[in-house]
Amino acid sequence: MYDIVTLGEAMLRLSPPYFQRLEQTGSFEVNVGGGEFNVAVGASRLGLRTAWVSRLPDNPLGLMVRNKAREQGVDTSHLLWTEEGRVGIYYLEFGAAPRANRVIYDRKNSAISMVKPGEINWQKVFSDTKIFHLSGITPALSSSAAKVTLEALKAAKKAGCQVSYDLNYRGKLWNQQEARKCQEPMMNYVDILISTEEDTFKVFGIREKNYETVAERLSEKFNFKVVTITLRENISVWRNNWTAIACAKGKIYRDKTYELEIVDRVGGGDAFTAGFLYGYLKEGVREGLRYGNGFCALKHSIRGDYHWATLKEVEDLLTGGGLRIQR
Repeated sequence: MYDIVTLGEAMLRLSPPYFQRLEQTGSFEVNVGGGEFNVAVGASRLGLRTAWVSRLPDNPLGLMVRNKAREQGVDTSHLLWTEEGRVGIYYLEFGAAPRANRVIYDRKNSAISMVKPGEINWQKVFSDTKIFHLSGITPALSSSAAKVTLEALKAAKKAGCQVSYDLNYRGKLWNQQEARKCQEPMMNYVDILISTEEDTFKVFGIREKNYETVAERLSEKFNFKVVTITLRENISVWRNNWTAIACAKGKIYRDKTYELEIVDRVGGGDAFTAGFLYGYLKEGVREGLRYGNGFCALKHSIRGDYHWATLKEVEDLLTGGGLRIQR
């Protein structure tokens, strides 16, 4: 039934317009987004069958979040609805050099953070699913969310799903020691790890002379089928270079580097994951890397957390599409 199922939180993003400071603004732009939510949307726009699993308050804000997923073709039939908790909020203040972008979270007591083991029918969710994707954000939300994460991982493997996991370390949610203690046992259920060199060091304490060796170390330590390391060079707040590498069965895969003029960098890593999983399901690791990097590059040109590009736009980019105006 599904190519990809994701589990995680979606929040409301409130951003001051026109590069205003949070204390300065009189209005906010409202977007919906969250790591696993963004992956489900991105993969759906590429043509995959996706579902997003979460827990939402039964009120207009919860309905708003659900509706944004549904309008992008994501199956929301496995959502849990509750009278407790809330939709989390985060505030995003856009900067410009020398002032960096800034995020403030207001997500305590979100509905998904109160999820409990046994609430989700994982057997039904995974009855015909190819890949289950989640990230290190979900177990960081609460001890019960961490238990549900492990429950889901075990159920996915029992059902024969491949598991994709984005390490996604968030220092505002837990510290490095907590992240490592919780997540290391979970890696026994993971097939595809998506990370950065920085997150790999913070969570697993692995640092090497180059990114390729980091990927090899991770593969050896946890017996992953695939490891991807995303690489971002910050030239300025609004100009970055982006690429990623992958390691599978001892082989290193590389791809081109994209020069980015950034409209919105939030969700870029999630776009990489969606593109990678699309290419991986279609033709394996090499194509996964190409589609992941291309889809991610395009995301940086689009406002909001989740992606609005199409499969044709990605394929045009991968085949050398130029920047001349399209008429």
